[in-house]
Amino acid sequence: MTGFARGHGVCGAYSWAWELKSVNAKGLDLRLRLPVGWDAVEGPVRNSSAQVLTRGTVYGSLSVERHGAAPIVRVNEAVLAAVLATLKNLTGRVDAAAPRLDGIISLKGVVDIIEPDESEQDRRTAEAAVIAGFETTLAELALMRRHEGESLRRVLSQRLEEIASLVARADAAPGRRPDAIKKRIAEQVATLLDSSNRFDPDRLHQEAILIASKADIREEIDRLASHVAQVERLLAAGGSIGRRLDFLAQELNREANTLCSKSNDVELTNIGLELKGVVEQFREQVQNLE
Repeated sequence: MTGFARGHGVCGAYSWAWELKSVNAKGLDLRLRLPVGWDAVEGPVRNSSAQVLTRGTVYGSLSVERHGAAPIVRVNEAVLAAVLATLKNLTGRVDAAAPRLDGIISLKGVVDIIEPDESEQDRRTAEAAVIAGFETTLAELALMRRHEGESLRRVLSQRLEEIASLVARADAAPGRRPDAIKKRIAEQVATLLDSSNRFDPDRLHQEAILIASKADIREEIDRLASHVAQVERLLAAGGSIGRRLDFLAQELNREANTLCSKSNDVELTNIGLELKGVVEQFREQVQNLE
């Protein structure tokens, strides 16, 4: 399910900000981008995510700034000495202007800019605040996803009503009755017998009865009705039902395929094809649920 949330706060000399966004996925995948030196918050953050979310790819970005402490500029004497010695050795050998100070200190490793030392207690306190801030931001993300889930529930309920209506139409179709199937096959057998005397009438009627029994879709209709009832119960219960609904959507599609393959009636075939289309729409929306 999709969602977005942002949270920020201040703890001592630190200011931090979390940005979370989620997109649809079958499982839970938390992808974090943390500042250097803040890896300690990753474990608790992942545990919190697993307790709140079950599906979706969640992108989490943390930014942290430290205020009130001036950076320390330190000259690396060994590197500077090596650079100056190299420049002196090149004097007269290379036709170039003399090096400037700003050019020398801009060389990598000559000057280091480092943060002043911080106390262990200050860092631990800041990490705890960042973790608590993540949990608050995560709750906002989950709330947004729940609102989207409620909208999806209404859409799924509409698709389910369409599926139930099509199942009822298939059940009421005159062409699915065993006697109607037998009648059609008997007419086909009679046509064959009229066209040639090489067919064994008794054997043809036996095969016709067997085909008629296999063409009955009573079992498929009962299973479709059962799956519809299970989906209704899951939608009413709510919670993390995406995976179970995904399974039921596959079963609905399976039964719709079987109904189409067993049907030898135009009306039933059209109902089966329409049913497959609505089931596919249902399945696509289910992918967006947690």
